[in-house]
Amino acid sequence: MSDLPWLTIIGLGENGPEGLTDASRKALSEAEIIMGPPRHLSLLPETGATRVEWPVPFADGVQHLLTLRGRRVVVLASGDPFWFGAGTVLARYFAPTEWSAHPGPSVFSLAAAKLGWGIEGVTCLGLHAAPLSRLRPHLAHGVRLIVTLRDGAAVGDLAAYLVATGFGSTQMDVLSALGGPRERHVTLRADEPVPEGIAHPVCVALTCGDGPALPRTSGKPDEIFETDGQLTKRPVRALTLSALAPRPYERLWDIGGGTGTIAIEWLLSDPTVTATAIEQSPERAARIARNAADLGVERLQVVTGTAPAALDGLPDPDVVFVGGGLSDALLEVLQTRLRAGTRLVCNAVTLESEATLTRWHGKLGGDLMRIELAHARALGALTGWKSAYPVVQWSVTL
Repeated sequence: MSDLPWLTIIGLGENGPEGLTDASRKALSEAEIIMGPPRHLSLLPETGATRVEWPVPFADGVQHLLTLRGRRVVVLASGDPFWFGAGTVLARYFAPTEWSAHPGPSVFSLAAAKLGWGIEGVTCLGLHAAPLSRLRPHLAHGVRLIVTLRDGAAVGDLAAYLVATGFGSTQMDVLSALGGPRERHVTLRADEPVPEGIAHPVCVALTCGDGPALPRTSGKPDEIFETDGQLTKRPVRALTLSALAPRPYERLWDIGGGTGTIAIEWLLSDPTVTATAIEQSPERAARIARNAADLGVERLQVVTGTAPAALDGLPDPDVVFVGGGLSDALLEVLQTRLRAGTRLVCNAVTLESEATLTRWHGKLGGDLMRIELAHARALGALTGWKSAYPVVQWSVTL
């Protein structure tokens, strides 16, 4: 066998081999095995290669592909395999010298060209294998998005989701089988009936109408979270996120998650950050997971347990927030375990926890801040100030 890659990933459009590069045609003509979904395989003429339908779930196909290492194999994918496509997954399993890729035009590019949209100003999301709630942080008046969906029936699910979130006036350009003879373009509002017979593959271009957009700043409205009352309130949350200062690719531990507001806002700050919320109450832990899913950050890891024992086995964080369960024992464990440079932020409400933070501030330094807030409330027929419990916040870099 030559030293050329044995695996070739080819992005195939709705016109099949028409428009493929010479390199793609050569790889197909030399392939011993061609793997792909049935729809892709049906678009190709016979080449003499053994055809293997990619199974469901997708991971089963990866395991089968691993057994073919060393043979001439072509894997078919839609459009650009490295834009919400199979190529991104496959590249994790094989060395760079084992594979080559020949991408075609992505569905996002085809849709943008169809509508005359500058793709640099459009948010593109792959929702064919992800929950529709991923949309939630992006929905705002005038925003343009292009999303891929699993099948035609999912167009109705998308419309229902937009209506449920208050964006029923959103324009939906439903584009199916782009670039091929079955291409179809239907325009409707999310609150209008969805026509039948929408074929796969399908994407939808959204021009968002009026609706309750989520603010981009830290300190999201308390009302967007399901809660039993145990949550860091909006102004304190904004100050806490400022102290946590999320940066790309950082990991957060949120100890004493409560409603999950801190971890969720951390995740909303950047798509590359990760977070783990540790909560001792199973009921609250389940609520944290629901809030994360509803707000489009279902990637939040929720651990039910009490710190520090619940921290065992977790990947080390870059930043830690302690919002509940503060104790000398917990801080001792964190100081011992966490690597130098880890940022630590703790909020305290009780006199006992405030005394704990005061002692640790004396030991390790950092910034100690007292947050006192008051809100205007009715006082008989007049208005007066009602003070909230003061919060003491300690932040330090270990």
